[in-house]
Amino acid sequence: MGAYSFQLYLVALMSKLFSPVTLRGVTLRNRTIVSPMCQYSAQDGFANEWHYVHLGRFGIGGFGLVLIEATGVLPEGRISYADLGLWKDEHIAPLARIVNFLHGQGAAAGIQLSHAGRKASTPVWRDEADQPATEEQRRAVGFEHWPPVGPSAQSNDPTNADYQVPKALDRDGIRRVIDGFAAAATRANQAGFDTVEIHAAHGYLLNQFLSPLANHRTDEYGGSRLNRMRLVLEVTEAVRSVWPAEKPLIVRLSVSDNNADGWQVDDSVALATELKARGVDAIDCSSGGFAQGRIRSAPAYQVPFAKAVKQGAGIPTIAVGLLGDALEAEAFIENGDTDFIALARGALNDPNWPLHANRELGGDYTLWPVQTRQVAERDRVLSSPQ
Repeated sequence: MGAYSFQLYLVALMSKLFSPVTLRGVTLRNRTIVSPMCQYSAQDGFANEWHYVHLGRFGIGGFGLVLIEATGVLPEGRISYADLGLWKDEHIAPLARIVNFLHGQGAAAGIQLSHAGRKASTPVWRDEADQPATEEQRRAVGFEHWPPVGPSAQSNDPTNADYQVPKALDRDGIRRVIDGFAAAATRANQAGFDTVEIHAAHGYLLNQFLSPLANHRTDEYGGSRLNRMRLVLEVTEAVRSVWPAEKPLIVRLSVSDNNADGWQVDDSVALATELKARGVDAIDCSSGGFAQGRIRSAPAYQVPFAKAVKQGAGIPTIAVGLLGDALEAEAFIENGDTDFIALARGALNDPNWPLHANRELGGDYTLWPVQTRQVAERDRVLSSPQ
């Protein structure tokens, strides 16, 4: 056996990436996660056949946890008219169908609960024009347009006409947001989800309240870091109070705004510490989301954020951002940089990524569905040491 083959043999014997892990009462078959990815394919918030097939293939492909896209807790909280929603009971059944299929393939199912704030009601990127042009086209895709809300009356990007100037939320509006998250979490439990993820990243409403780039309030929800954290903590408390004690709760953060005047890594460590005390079980660590903080992405560029939060707050973290190299992913887990590896574009490119990564690490193919056994055997032959 050559040195490289022996290295793979040792990795396969001791792989942490493909070892089961338990959060509260939920055991994942491995530490691979599909990140939430908006499909802009819903009407009136309802999941449809596209979502069923799109998400189901990741369960077949061996992922441990599949997180469904940013799902509006209120109709006005959607990023666009074509996003999923959980603001009414009728949304439950189509989502439950997806959950049941994922469970049948051995994957856990989660859903990201979101309010887009001032980034709501934006054009769908896949439309040929900024918006459907005719009334007939609008009816066909379920087009809607509405005024957004935010912490302050400031556009996400004054140079971009797609973003409206939002109405600053008053206390009644804030209460509506908190109640919306809690009600959506209750519906998510009724749909059978194993976890929910509160979306407090990427420049959406909760992130807007956190960041001094967007929050210019002078009341108890603005000013100091503690005040800017208040809404996220109140939403978390409300969700945790209705979410079953045996099920884990995740929060996604933009760990840094990537702007010297914005939210910083040490702010996220402080927030993660408070979230942990309120029953959050893992932090999904991303970054950015504001026009003032764009950076160039590169492989594994956000792993340092996951490491900083994990070490600083003593809470499990999820690393994201171009993590498609199996050996690197294994090393990040092994070295304690993060606890989970999440893929988005990598999963779209290869829905069977865990199966192929398992092969690359010398795994035993126990994740391959019986219907694909011949493919598994073929891959095993192709990957045999020369």
